[in-house]
Amino acid sequence: MGTWSIGHWLIVLVVVLVVFGTKRLRNVGTDLGAAIKGFKQGLAEGSDPAKLEADPKPEAKAEEAEKEPAQKN
Repeated sequence: MGTWSIGHWLIVLVVVLVVFGTKRLRNVGTDLGAAIKGFKQGLAEGSDPAKLEADPKPEAKAEEAEKEPAQKN
């Protein structure tokens, strides 16, 4: 009596589909998948010490910004 059979789970599934609808459940699944993917990428980036260094791109943009006013004069 304490365990749920497959019939019980099917009824619960039907009730959830009726209450939330398939579109909302699809959106929840997509959001959950994206969150898990982002979490895995964060773990991979956090364990790679070479990627923890500063990105050189902002420095290059700063140098270009300094050169532009000199060229306008």
